Order: sequence, then C-alpha cells, then structure tokens
Amino acid sequence: MKILAKSGRKDIATVYIAEIENGKRIEFVESIQPPIPRDKKWVLIVSSLYGCPVNCRFCDAGGGYQGKLSTEDLLLQIDYLVKQYFPDNNINIDKFKIQFARMGEPAFNQNVLEVLKELPVIYNAPGLIPSISTIAPVGTEKFFDELLEIKEKYYGRKFQMQFSIHTTDINFRDWLIPVKKWDFGKIAEYGNKFYKAGDRKITLNFALANNMPVSPQMLLNYFDPDKFLIKITPINPTFKAIKNNINSYILPEKSEYELLNELKAAGYDVILSIGELEENKIGSNCGQYLTTYQNNKESIQNSYTYQLEKV
Repeated sequence: MKILAKSGRKDIATVYIAEIENGKRIEFVESIQPPIPRDKKWVLIVSSLYGCPVNCRFCDAGGGYQGKLSTEDLLLQIDYLVKQYFPDNNINIDKFKIQFARMGEPAFNQNVLEVLKELPVIYNAPGLIPSISTIAPVGTEKFFDELLEIKEKYYGRKFQMQFSIHTTDINFRDWLIPVKKWDFGKIAEYGNKFYKAGDRKITLNFALANNMPVSPQMLLNYFDPDKFLIKITPINPTFKAIKNNINSYILPEKSEYELLNELKAAGYDVILSIGELEENKIGSNCGQYLTTYQNNKESIQNSYTYQLEKV
C-alpha cells in the first residue's frame, strides 16, 4: 500500500488517500472527538471496497466499483494508522472504534469477517469496538449469519451494529438507496437475534433530509426500543447531495427538533450526532470522498476546503 496524500488535522481528523493495486485507490480516516482526548476515544474508518455499487443519492463514495479489498489490504489501512501512535500494538484506549464505513458496503466483502476475527489477535486493545454500518443488501445473508457468530465468539457486548434507514417512506428509501435491500421486517428479525441483554443497542441511522418522513409508529411496528436506538445525523455537504437536491433536515445552529421529541416519546433512545463541522471542510465525514472532490472542477461551500498534502 502506497500513501499518496492526506488532508486534515491531528486534533480532529485526517483522511489518507492510498494506492493499493493496479492504480486502484482507497481512502481511510482516523479521528478524535474534541474535547475527548485520543486515549479516551479514537475512531478509525476504513474502506472495504474499491468504489461502491450501491450509489446512494447523497454519497460521494458511490460509483466506479472495481472490486473487493483483500483481508491484507483491509488490515493495512488499520495497521498504518495504529503504528503512528501505538507501534507495539498495545492500544490502551477506553473506546477504540473501527468502522467499516468509508467507501463500500461491508456486507459485499466476506474479507471483512476475516479481519474481525484477526483484530483481537493482532492488537492488544481492551477497548476495541468494531462497527458495521450497512444497508443490508439482499443476497448477503451468509455475511450476516457469520457476523452473528463472530460477534458472539470474539466481541460480545463490545460491538456496534448499525443499519442505514434514512426514512420510513419505502418509496423515498428505495430512491435514496437504489438497490434491493432488506425490508424493515427482516432487519428487525436479524436485530432481535443479534441483540443480547447487556449489548449495545442496535443503531437505526437516519441521515435526515428535508421532506423525508420518519414515522415513530412505523418504527414501533418493527423495532423494539429495548433493542434498537435511533441516531439522527445531518446530510453532509457532498456533490451527490447537491446534484440530487437533497438538503439536510439537521442544521448545525439548531438543537431542538419536534421529530426527536416524538421519537423519545415513543420510547427510543435518540442520539443527535452532528460532530465537528470542521470535518466537512476536511472531507472526513460520512458520505464525503476526497477523490470525488479532486475529480470535480466545482466547489462546495464549507466542504472539502483543506489542501491535500503529498506524503
């Protein structure tokens, strides 16, 4: 793996662009959450595919699919970041999260499962929490069956499972995520098997756009608030979102939303996750992809404004 460039700040987030084979490029991220120091919480976000065949309407990392990363190449991303701070692989951090969420739907790559098996062997990291963020594509049942076994064998309560929902309107959801995917009933069925008492609740993620309905009652029809929680995030500033006229319902200057109160009244734990706005400028937030910015002649206000440094 050859690191080509990076962008960001060590006290917030850094994005790395790397070339792996035959000129194929990936990106991966390391970030902290000010004011929480790195020794309390550190997040790595890695790519699992070259490009992504899903093409969500607001995600710059979609398109240009060129295949799956090998187990070795998945681990190289993680190890490159770890070695910068913990060369002996002893990672004494309270919460060390590895998210398979930069580029690519992880359920399309069985090698992600091999990485999950190897992480506890390679690293001495008591605070390790792997995180799978997925749209749950149809046809990936084998991945999820094996994931359940791995979670129970290696991680127990220290695992974060997240399903991308975005809206309870089925037609809108199919437009936002234009591939065949599990319906709410199947997600709930799997989640009920995945969750054990004392586990982290399974996250239902809503990158919430204007005019995208979210019905607390529909969610209650499928998802038990004792097992599932709701995470609300903004639509981050991306070229795809602008092209498709998708505007964020969540605004940085606003903290009170009627919808959040309705979801709480329905019994759900609700997380409003806005994060550092500086990450939009760095290009490290969910849905952003520096390579797309490089290939685009236009600019976005308050997004992708950091200069790339050659490495």
